[in-house]
Amino acid sequence: MQRFRSGLIFLAFILAAIPTWAQQQDKVQARQYFEMATEIMAGTKAIDDARELMVIAADYDTTNLKANMDAGLMHLSTIQRELAVKYLMRVYRKNANFRYDLEYQIARSYQYGLQFDKAIDYFTRYKLKLDRSPDYKGKDKVDAKEVSRRLEECANGKELVASPQPFSITNLGPEINSEFDDYAPVVNADETELIFTTRRRDGNLNENVGDDNKPFEDIFISKKAGDAWQPATNLGASVNSRFNESNIAISPSGNTLFIYKDGVGSGDIFSSTRQPNGTWTKPVALPGVVNSSFYESSITITADESTIYFASERPGGIGGLDIYSCKKDKKGAWTIVKNLGPAINTEYDEDAPYIDPDGKTLYFSSRGRKGMGGFDMFKSTLINFEKREWTEPENLGYPINTPNDDVFIVGTGKPNRFYYSSVRDDGFGYSDIYLITDEKKEPEVAKAPEKKGIQPIKFMLEVVDAETKQPVAATARMRGKDNTVIGSAGLGTGLFEFGIMATVPKEYTVSIEMDGYIFENIKVSLGRATEEPQTVTRKVLLRKVAVGEISALRHVFFDFGKATLQEASFEELNMMLTMMKQNQSMQVEIGGHTDDVGSDTFNKKLSQQRADAVKSYLSSNGVSGRRIKSVGYGEERPLVSNDDETGGREINRRVEFKVLAK
Repeated sequence: MQRFRSGLIFLAFILAAIPTWAQQQDKVQARQYFEMATEIMAGTKAIDDARELMVIAADYDTTNLKANMDAGLMHLSTIQRELAVKYLMRVYRKNANFRYDLEYQIARSYQYGLQFDKAIDYFTRYKLKLDRSPDYKGKDKVDAKEVSRRLEECANGKELVASPQPFSITNLGPEINSEFDDYAPVVNADETELIFTTRRRDGNLNENVGDDNKPFEDIFISKKAGDAWQPATNLGASVNSRFNESNIAISPSGNTLFIYKDGVGSGDIFSSTRQPNGTWTKPVALPGVVNSSFYESSITITADESTIYFASERPGGIGGLDIYSCKKDKKGAWTIVKNLGPAINTEYDEDAPYIDPDGKTLYFSSRGRKGMGGFDMFKSTLINFEKREWTEPENLGYPINTPNDDVFIVGTGKPNRFYYSSVRDDGFGYSDIYLITDEKKEPEVAKAPEKKGIQPIKFMLEVVDAETKQPVAATARMRGKDNTVIGSAGLGTGLFEFGIMATVPKEYTVSIEMDGYIFENIKVSLGRATEEPQTVTRKVLLRKVAVGEISALRHVFFDFGKATLQEASFEELNMMLTMMKQNQSMQVEIGGHTDDVGSDTFNKKLSQQRADAVKSYLSSNGVSGRRIKSVGYGEERPLVSNDDETGGREINRRVEFKVLAK
């Protein structure tokens, strides 16, 4: 596999050589990048590397239907799946029959972007195509049953997004997460130790990579110092080998780690024991009947360590991966495996079970049931173990669940506090690890206050083009300071209605994005819900990406007197990251500014360091550093007087970007 590392160095050289001036349509350049991307895919499965080149090819020649089709499909197979529609719609507008499943793929991208009405429209168009050509047998045909399932998911998604649950979802930050896949978190009872699986390059014990040009899975560990997670490190060679290892559970004592390894079948479950000196023993396969010649992927164990629940593809199940139970006998051996039955399992995959310390509440992920796409997480309560009776599984709701895969939920020693893996807007790349906290103590929209007749505040948002004043098909999200998401309903192009049932006045952030436009993050202060109907309206003017446009990054925060980015900055930085990836030829200047407190020299240096920090974040997440210029202006360019704090100095302390080329 070593040859792929050499290929990666060559690819980095090619990407660095791409001109940074404004790209014009160039069919010759497009063909060259298309051929390089195609060659990568012909010899490897390094789709991330190929996607970067294919996107460049598609942007150099928007009429190259093959390049644009492949750019869209590659996004759907990797990250930023909602961006695929940009390339697929170029194809659709020029030749709706270019590929048989084109409408289906467009719909998938809209679904990932939470634009469920548009997704339903294109899924329906594709279903009508199936009805008109029942004898078509091409490889690009998607079965009607799968399309029907996607339509169900979109209907579920509309319902779940409109009624979000009061949970705060917080990314654990760069000490834990990387640009690669990070997942399967497990924590000890007091949350001072986090063990998880990653495919990152830094710290991986294997110098080789898989055929997708990513390192094999390794297990990492992080410990807390105070309230902060320390940079994660490799768990060690005693546990990690030259191939894939993934931690999947930890015993209540914290001294037995359950691990997935490539085994005799498609994969088996192993265990490793912590030694008194803190090291871990070499993993050994679980004895007894748990492992089979088929795929066993995940496991959880009850607090008394007498029962395990695990996922397996063994024959005799209901469909795909199913969840099974197994109890210890009087001699301490694992015996008698039982399928949990249709109360939990479906014809689709069920995976990643977690049994609560109460021994009755089972959390798991499923591709079936009332999901909104990919794996959604559910919970069910045990009624009768011997009869395999469980309550109807309940979707944990939005924003925990998304149309992407949401898996590997684990609880903590505190109620309503969990860790899990998800692909989200504020992530660093692929799946990241997040903390879920229940915010029901200050309900937003989940339940109305006890007082009868309380009416939600309607926040009406209109998004228009700054020049034409015409509505634009933007996406909009609204959240509270505690990261709780506010439900919304689309009322047409550029029109949104949010419902707020807060019991006290609060401040909210509304985030608005659209391809080809500069994103906006606005603050909205609203009062409390009362018996009287309240409607608040706001119009937002989106500016197109144009040379000379300047926009402040108002939600990028640093530690006091330092250039260290705070975690609250990542969401807005990721919006900028998305904008720059949507506009591959865009160049910007990142300007750092301060107030006039302190010396000129200190302010100049600090502002430069903060501008450099933003540049570093963007460049480390896939934007060429040659497209970004960072400048520290210190106190030279105040927007307002520095005479007071709130109306002056606070406004002048900012990082902003200026479009240099588009």
